[in-house]
Amino acid sequence: MSEKTVNTGHPKGLYFLFFTEMWERFSYYGMRAIFILFMTKVLLMKDADASEIYGSYTGLVYLTPLLGGYLCDKFLGNRRSIVIGGLLMAIGQFFMFFSASAGANGGVSLMWMGLTAIIIGNGFFKPNISTMVGQLYPANDRRIDSAFTIFYMGINLGAFFSPLVCGSMDFKWGFLAAGVGMLIGLVAFILGQKKYLISEEGKHIGLPVKKLDAKSIGMIIGSIAIIFLMLNFKQMFKSDVDIISYFIYGAMVLMPVLIFSDKSLSKIETQRITVIFILAFFVIFFWGAFEQAGASLTLFADRQTERTLFGWEMPASYFQSVNPLAVIALAPIMTIVWGFLYARKLEPSSPKKMAIGLGLVALGYVVIAIAVKGLGLGEKVSMWWLIGLYVIHTIGELCLSPIGLSMVSKLAPLRLSSLMMGTWFLANAAANKFAGTLSALIPGGEDGTGGATSFLGFQITNLYEFFVLFILMSGIAAAILFVLSSWLEKRMHNDHVEVAVK
Repeated sequence: MSEKTVNTGHPKGLYFLFFTEMWERFSYYGMRAIFILFMTKVLLMKDADASEIYGSYTGLVYLTPLLGGYLCDKFLGNRRSIVIGGLLMAIGQFFMFFSASAGANGGVSLMWMGLTAIIIGNGFFKPNISTMVGQLYPANDRRIDSAFTIFYMGINLGAFFSPLVCGSMDFKWGFLAAGVGMLIGLVAFILGQKKYLISEEGKHIGLPVKKLDAKSIGMIIGSIAIIFLMLNFKQMFKSDVDIISYFIYGAMVLMPVLIFSDKSLSKIETQRITVIFILAFFVIFFWGAFEQAGASLTLFADRQTERTLFGWEMPASYFQSVNPLAVIALAPIMTIVWGFLYARKLEPSSPKKMAIGLGLVALGYVVIAIAVKGLGLGEKVSMWWLIGLYVIHTIGELCLSPIGLSMVSKLAPLRLSSLMMGTWFLANAAANKFAGTLSALIPGGEDGTGGATSFLGFQITNLYEFFVLFILMSGIAAAILFVLSSWLEKRMHNDHVEVAVK
């Protein structure tokens, strides 16, 4: 093999991980595409209850990687963590299959078991497969950025075709397809890991496996029990208390208190961490509006969107393939745009890019609000309005999402990098829970006009007012962040070089 090939090509392990992650994302997004429709149509839940469950599920999915990452680092190693996570997620999807088979009679209890297994499994799987991509290359190798770009395409490829497959069949078969997809990725990983997961020096990558102690086994069992209890809390205790909200939002409040109590922080470190927390707060508003895709917007697609093409009615879940397809198409264009602006010293700072992202989410809801204004009983809007919203939201995502993790890694002190990354995941968890709370405000009924709701005094009696809420929320957040951006830029200290503390 020539030196040029070694320097510019990518190891086979990258494409092996690409394949594994693609099938895992197929499983996750396939299930997510039909989840809220399954709860409302098969389990006969009210829109508000289904939305809250959706938010709790997607919120907890972002919390468990903290546990999975800790156990991987201490005991399990990357490979065993991926196998355990993949197996649990497959089992969870099969529980969802049994839940759909049982229907309203007994299906809810099976759903809780399925969601618990998927949430815990995701915690073991998600943080470890991404880590192994970087381990394939020597430190500071210039190919790592392009490797993660290729890997990211695998995520979006799985997210693109999973709603098309899982949404094209009966709910139980959709969940079964998601489970089979996870098994394909898992079996491929188990069979190929020894052959492909090696560095260019010929060494096996991944952290070594250590023996689990009783404390860690107890931690795993306890976490499973706690998540199952939290998901079941309302039903078991006949209570209206949303314990998951208290758990997630409480953690968001406690984290800054914990970190800022560290007396070793310098003035510059404190200012940089402050920037991370402020931007994490604004990110909640972005994802809270963006993640309506799997909740209220799916209900809207199902009930009030004209989905007939040449006599064929397109499943509502198919709209969730628009975003990953748009990411694949638009990401290279956005890279060229940022490069063009950078060359002319016009590229916006990270806070300004995030403000632009929030503004674009608001713009997407302006489009759909125009479509539904004055919508009568039984009337439907053209699917192109909804597709337009998803494309605009995708451009907003490309302005905001890639910036976040990169910014945390740059601004967080080296000794607190893992904790600050956990904080960023916590903000995503809060955002997804918030998305479920907001989705629950959608006016009830098949026509979207009955059952008025309110949010902070804002009355919602129809779909137009529901979408205006997102315009106001995202638009105001974008304006405030844009005004704050210059102040935040100064506190980022981009010219500061951190010295590692021994």
